[in-house]
Amino acid sequence: MALAAAALFGFSTPLSKLLIGDGVEPLMLAGLLYVGSALGLTLIHAARRPLRLAAEAPVRKADWPWLALVIASGGVAGPALLMIGLAGASASLGALLLNVEGVATMAIAWLVFREHADRRVLTGAAAILGGAMVLAWPGGAVGAVGWPALAIVGACLAWAIDNNLTRKLSGADPVQLGAIKGVTAGGVNLALALARGAALPKAGLVLAAMTVGAFGYGVSVVLFILALRGLGAARTSAYFSCAPFLGAALALALFHEPVTVQLVLAAALMGVGVWLHLSERHDHEHRHEAMAHDHRHVHDAHHQHRHGPDDPPGEPHVHWHRHEPLRHAHPHYPDLHHRHGHDGHGRGDGHTHQRGEKEP
Repeated sequence: MALAAAALFGFSTPLSKLLIGDGVEPLMLAGLLYVGSALGLTLIHAARRPLRLAAEAPVRKADWPWLALVIASGGVAGPALLMIGLAGASASLGALLLNVEGVATMAIAWLVFREHADRRVLTGAAAILGGAMVLAWPGGAVGAVGWPALAIVGACLAWAIDNNLTRKLSGADPVQLGAIKGVTAGGVNLALALARGAALPKAGLVLAAMTVGAFGYGVSVVLFILALRGLGAARTSAYFSCAPFLGAALALALFHEPVTVQLVLAAALMGVGVWLHLSERHDHEHRHEAMAHDHRHVHDAHHQHRHGPDDPPGEPHVHWHRHEPLRHAHPHYPDLHHRHGHDGHGRGDGHTHQRGEKEP
């Protein structure tokens, strides 16, 4: 899912370039992409019940403070800082600096939220990010680094905070989360574009932009959140850093661009990094504390709980449930049920969950 999210977002970049080439103003395009994502996810939400798709835990009152921070950082501060930076920076410098997002996301995940990473994971992340850097590195000078560059770095930090805070909400309905973020980011970008005098493009271009946004931003965000649920922020961000390469690969076909040494080297580095992550095996004895929360689940080893008369039948399903204390060993990622610390002996020192309440 993380790689699929990267592919959809990466493919949206050359498609957006086609729209800009047709005369759509960049900030207006950003707003239309986000609005398209919100409308697309709203349609998916409306179709879930008739299609009998599995339910998800709704966004609850306790989630709104975190969601407000996510929207403020990723939906408002990030796009605004990026536009300020791109107004005064060269395109090559902007492309290079945007790779800061992946590095910052991983750094916050490891240093602040204490996600576990061994040498294999770190090496894989470095290879993937190295490929992105090779792809973005310009042929000549990138220009002077000043306030525009700092603004772009600030945008990347805002999105890195967004990614890590979204991890805390990843047990909630990803379609609902994505739609809320899309409405907010779309409104902010459209307001900024109109304030700068941009005109609304023709209906055909509006429809094209919103279609790209529905998949490249909407479906991509849902897959990204689901990947966060199962992999944690650091690993998901590492996979998502493949987006520049995937977008460049599509651009070869759309714009008949030549295959360069940069592209081949980036593909090799990213291929090594993805293989290192996919072949990771993390297995040790760890402890789960008693906890109550809700999210979509099946009755696996972590969900052996009793059902009340009002709990939904069938699997997967969503209801508030309690986890009994449990200590066991098996391969795992830093997912919803394995965000625990690691001491020097590789043993788990506790279980934490982002949308639940610990019980004594």
